Amino acid sequence: MKGGTEIQKDRSIIADERFREDALTKNTWELVLKMGLPLAFYEMLNSLYKILDSLMASHINASSVSTVAYLAQISILISAVGQGLSVGGGLKISEAYGAGDYTLVRRRVSSLFALSGLLALFVLLLIPAAPLILAGAGTPKELIEMGVPYFQIELVGLAVVFMNNTYISIERARGNTKRIFRLNMIVTVLKLLLTAFFVYALNGTITMISVASIISQSVLLIIGIKNMISNQSAFRFSVKNIRMNKEILIPILLISFPVIVERIAFSAGKVIVNAMCGVYGALTVGALGISNTVTGIFANAQSGIQSGGAALISQNMGGKKTERVPDILKKIVLVNLMIGITGTILCYLGADTVSTIYASSSEGLDETFRQIIHGIFLYDSAGTIISWGISASVEAFLYGIGKTKMILFINLCRLFLFRIFFLWILQRYTSLGSECAGIVMMVSNNLTAVLSCILGAYELRVFCRKNEIG
Repeated sequence: MKGGTEIQKDRSIIADERFREDALTKNTWELVLKMGLPLAFYEMLNSLYKILDSLMASHINASSVSTVAYLAQISILISAVGQGLSVGGGLKISEAYGAGDYTLVRRRVSSLFALSGLLALFVLLLIPAAPLILAGAGTPKELIEMGVPYFQIELVGLAVVFMNNTYISIERARGNTKRIFRLNMIVTVLKLLLTAFFVYALNGTITMISVASIISQSVLLIIGIKNMISNQSAFRFSVKNIRMNKEILIPILLISFPVIVERIAFSAGKVIVNAMCGVYGALTVGALGISNTVTGIFANAQSGIQSGGAALISQNMGGKKTERVPDILKKIVLVNLMIGITGTILCYLGADTVSTIYASSSEGLDETFRQIIHGIFLYDSAGTIISWGISASVEAFLYGIGKTKMILFINLCRLFLFRIFFLWILQRYTSLGSECAGIVMMVSNNLTAVLSCILGAYELRVFCRKNEIG
C-alpha cells in the first residue's frame, strides 16, 4: 500500500485494510445497508433528541418551544461552516483511503481536525455578540429577551459540535458507522436524562436545555479525542502530521467551499423563511420549527443513507472502481424511497397526536397553537419526506464524484427560488394565513426533487460515458 509501510500493523489498520477491500469488491446492497443504516439511525436519533428537547421546552410554555425552534435555525446557520468542512474533508479522506494512500489519509485527518479547532475557537468569540446576532436574524422581539442567554450557551455547544462533526466524518470515512451509532446513543441518552432532570426536577428554563447539550456533546468529544490518539491506524491524529499547506488544504477547501456556501445559504434561507412567517405570529414560527423537526426524523434518516452512500462512492472512485458507482446509486435511491413512503404514511396518521402533544404544556392545551401545528404539519409531510429522499440520493452521487458545485446550485434554487420567492408570492397575492408555511415547504421540496432528477440524470450519463460504463 502506498504510504502504508510506515504504519505499525495493529488491529486498527488491519480492520481499515479489510474494510477498504470490502468497499471495492463486496455486494453493493450489503455495503449500502452496512454503511447507511447505522448513519440513518444516527440521524434519526438526532431528530428524536430535538423532538424531545422541544417537547420538554413546551412543558415550560409555548413561548419557550417557539424560542428553541427559532434559535435552532440560527444555530444551524453558524454550524454550517463546520458541517461543510467536515463533509468535504471526509470525502477527500475517503478518496485517499480508497486509493490506499495511508500517508495522505493521516495528513488529511490531522489537518482537518486542526482546522476545525480553529473554527471552534472563532465560534466562542461570537458569544458577546449574541444579542446583535439574534436581532440581525430578524428574531421576534418577544423571543430575544428569553433567547439571548440560551443562545450564548448554545454557542459554546456549537464549538464542541464543530469538533465532533469532524470526528464523526473521519469515522464515517473509514466505515466505522456502527461506532458512530453507539456513540450517538450515549450522547442522546445522557442529553435526555439531563434535560428531563433540569426541566422537570429543577423547573429550569430553556437555558438549562442548552447546558444539557454541552455536557453530553463534551462526553462525545472526550471519547473522540481518545479514539483518535490511542491507536496507530492511518486515521490517527498527530500534531506532526498537520500540514497547513496547499497540497493538503486546497483539495479539502475546494470541495468543501461549495458545501459550506450551500449549508450557509440553506440555513440562512430557513432563517429568512422564519422571519417572513413571523407576520403570522411567533406561534407560527414555532409550529413550522416543530413540523420540520418531526418530518426530519425520516428526512434525516435519508440524509444518513446519503452520507454513507457518498463515502462509499468516493472510496470506489479513489480505488478506480467506477463501474460500481451506478449500482451503488440505484441501491441508495431504493432505500431512501422505502424510508420516504413509510415516513409519509406515519406522519399523516400521527398528525393529530403530534399537534396535540406539542400544544400541551403545564398551562394546559393551547387549541390555537394545536390547529396551527396541524395545518402546517400536513402540508410539510406531503412535500418533505419522499421528495427529500429523492434529492438526497442524487446528492449522494454528486458528493461522491466531487460535484459539490452542482449541489450548491440545486439547494440555492430550493431556497431562494422555490421557497422564499414562492412564499413572497403567497403572502403578496393570496389571503392564506399560517398554512402558507406548510404549503411552501411542500412545493419547494417537490420542485427540488424534480430539478435534482434532471441534473442527476445528466451527470450520471456524462459519468457513464466518461468511464465507458454500459
